[in-house]
Amino acid sequence: MEIRPTTDEDFDVFVATLHAAFGRFPDTPTDGGGLWWSATEMDRNLLAVTADGRPVGTAGAYSFELTLPGGAVVPVAGVSVVGVLPTHRRRGVLSAMMRHQLADLRARGEVVSVLLASDARIYGRFGYGPATYAQRLEVPRHRGAFATPRAGAADDTGTVEVLRRAECGELLEQVYDRYRRAQPGALGRPHRWWALRAGQPPIAPAPRYIALHRDAAGVPDGYACYSLGNAGTLTVDEIITADDAVFTALARFALGHDLVTEVVFKQVPRDHPVRWQLADFRAGVVAEDTDWLWVRLLDVPRALTARGWSADGELVLDVEDPFLGERGRHLLTVRDGVATCVPTDREPDLSLGIDDLGSVYLGGTAPSTLVRAGHVTAHHPAAAARADALFRTERPPHCVHWF
Repeated sequence: MEIRPTTDEDFDVFVATLHAAFGRFPDTPTDGGGLWWSATEMDRNLLAVTADGRPVGTAGAYSFELTLPGGAVVPVAGVSVVGVLPTHRRRGVLSAMMRHQLADLRARGEVVSVLLASDARIYGRFGYGPATYAQRLEVPRHRGAFATPRAGAADDTGTVEVLRRAECGELLEQVYDRYRRAQPGALGRPHRWWALRAGQPPIAPAPRYIALHRDAAGVPDGYACYSLGNAGTLTVDEIITADDAVFTALARFALGHDLVTEVVFKQVPRDHPVRWQLADFRAGVVAEDTDWLWVRLLDVPRALTARGWSADGELVLDVEDPFLGERGRHLLTVRDGVATCVPTDREPDLSLGIDDLGSVYLGGTAPSTLVRAGHVTAHHPAAAARADALFRTERPPHCVHWF
């Protein structure tokens, strides 16, 4: 079997093989109405081919930017379009493609790769760990009244207007780009995704309304993308804003919509205060709590020094990468929010796998949680608490982009 990079001439074969792996057809749109594979980058894709020339597997990556704690924005590979024909599964095809891909990503100089895991059991063995999380919140409209805010709470002085998705694509792109640069864990949405209308709403061509929020000066600073179903359920695909007061205003708008029996908020951050703002706390039912973005570090020292830190201190990390057969011990030193990371022979504070380091990297998973789960070994009583203090972020990571 050969793992080889693809060219533009391989496009039809690549797309056909990918869809055959999932039992679908290339002209089948997503729920959002778009062709989810249309933004594929052929110069980043791989094809697994048998000795007699038959394609049996695909793997690829998109070129994204990831916002890190502290505000740094770094290029990352968004791993996707991964599939193996049913006739060739459990023969090492996927592992061979993943190993080849990781070598390619390193050769490109990328320090982090990310993906959305279709099956949570697959990608941990390749070094990926869940790093951001999202909830689906369901609120019956008749129980969706907001509590009276306490004195001193931030007031929203902006306005909301309703537009059709087709009327405001450029505005959405601008608002999203400002939001993702302020939100750790957020991925950029390249212009070509908006132009191709790839992915899911509001990028995809599915009919949607947009509740666009403008601040007191008239500048767009948030939006909610939504649709109303025949059963009276208003579904909010995403609320995009870096301002809690704007989020509240858009949630109020959704819960105040006429002819609605229930409002479903998709992709709500785990820690978001919106449930606490309802007069009836139990009205907001968490219908789903799931992982979203999975992270893999390709270069541990460069990745750790790229992000910002909210506490000073030292930590010795003994990191094992079983898939690539690598192991390294690193001294992480943080001073005034800036880190250095160098090899060391000091005794470790924590021993962990590369997948667990990916989970804690963005601050969405506490190291102590993984110690308690038996994933990470703390070599002295204070190690987990020190790691928690270092990796903690002021703003928890969140990602809504689907790819």
